[in-house]
Amino acid sequence: MSAPARETMRRGWCPGTLRPMLTGDGLLVRLHPPRNALTPDQLAYIAELASRHGNGQIEISGRGNLQLRGIREEAHPALVDDLLTAGLVDEAEGDGPNRLVLTSPLAGRAADEVLDAAALAAAVERAGRSVSGLPAKFSIIVDGGGALALDAFAADLRLRAVSTDAVAFGLPGGHWCGPVAMDKAPALVTRLLGAFAAVSGQSAGRIRRMRDLAADAVNMLATSSGLESMRAPATRPKPSPVGLVAERNDRVTVLAGLPFGRTDVAGLHRMGKLARDTGIHEIRPSPWRGFAFCGLSADAATNLRASFHNEGLIVQADDPRLAVSACTGSPACARGEAPALADAAVLAQAIAPLLTDGLSLHVSGCAKSCAHPGSADLTLVGRDGRYDVILAGGTDGIAIAHLSLGELVRRLEPGQDIRARLEAARHQKQVFRV
Repeated sequence: MSAPARETMRRGWCPGTLRPMLTGDGLLVRLHPPRNALTPDQLAYIAELASRHGNGQIEISGRGNLQLRGIREEAHPALVDDLLTAGLVDEAEGDGPNRLVLTSPLAGRAADEVLDAAALAAAVERAGRSVSGLPAKFSIIVDGGGALALDAFAADLRLRAVSTDAVAFGLPGGHWCGPVAMDKAPALVTRLLGAFAAVSGQSAGRIRRMRDLAADAVNMLATSSGLESMRAPATRPKPSPVGLVAERNDRVTVLAGLPFGRTDVAGLHRMGKLARDTGIHEIRPSPWRGFAFCGLSADAATNLRASFHNEGLIVQADDPRLAVSACTGSPACARGEAPALADAAVLAQAIAPLLTDGLSLHVSGCAKSCAHPGSADLTLVGRDGRYDVILAGGTDGIAIAHLSLGELVRRLEPGQDIRARLEAARHQKQVFRV
């Protein structure tokens, strides 16, 4: 296999296995396992490849994709050959999305799932891949309607189960259509995506997401595709991204989070060994930056959860690290102007009570905001080795200070000004909810 063309490694590219992205520590290769499922042996093999061809650092993205970092450019063809030979690549070719559909890590397994989201997701993925001209970052969510809600994840289109054989189509701007019979949904997806691709193609690159369209344009696309408006489905509580989750047939899944979405070869090997020793046959990457270890008895799940806790993984819903988003930062990323990942651990410890109480923290090595594209209660943007401090905003917000890590930690101590402002904002939110 020939090395990837230089233009396919430019920044801003939506990376995949076949089309990596060049970063400060080498190539970033994003892996989409078939069916979004791995065995313990496959997990161990991926760790081996990460060590053999890269720097041994492994991430899980905010959409549940495995990312191998520091892949040497000259080693990329051999890595791809190894992954293809092992049957570990499921990626669309061409310039469109590498993978369209995001599902819960328990799709097709959750006890409270209204319909089989895994089967529907596979059908929608096939249908979507038949549409040419879709922008690379176009995304669809297929939600089975259970407690592991995907409402907090952004998407251009979402299909949410509303009965055992029907889904609602959620469009940008809170516009819902349907209900649509499950067996009719893939064809309607094809029609809707084809209409959007035509609009996008005529926009000279200005319209790359369905949410780039005005509300009336979204409505026109829905109507022309044969969709009818409906009332929005009921809202659901925010799910816990870690812990024990009931499956069908009295089985249990352990959802475990990686601290800040990252591990290394040794960590991945230990997870694989624990899963193998517990008798697990299926491991699924989770969009909450972790893994789902599926198909366990209740006792085995409890024991595995304890083992993961001892390994430093996140298995408790009140773990403060769950409220922190952090990119790699410097020196691994050439654009990073501060060591965001390393500093995130220090900051999480400094304000752990606030994070446990619902505060959100985003530590970004630069203004690009790769780890968290939205707003956070506290956003820190690396600049010249220090951080711009932004309250209740994103990386493009107005900074109230520009501080070193030490200065920032001091001003986050109880009684200090930034800590007080965060506590006041948190109190106002709680009052508003009441």
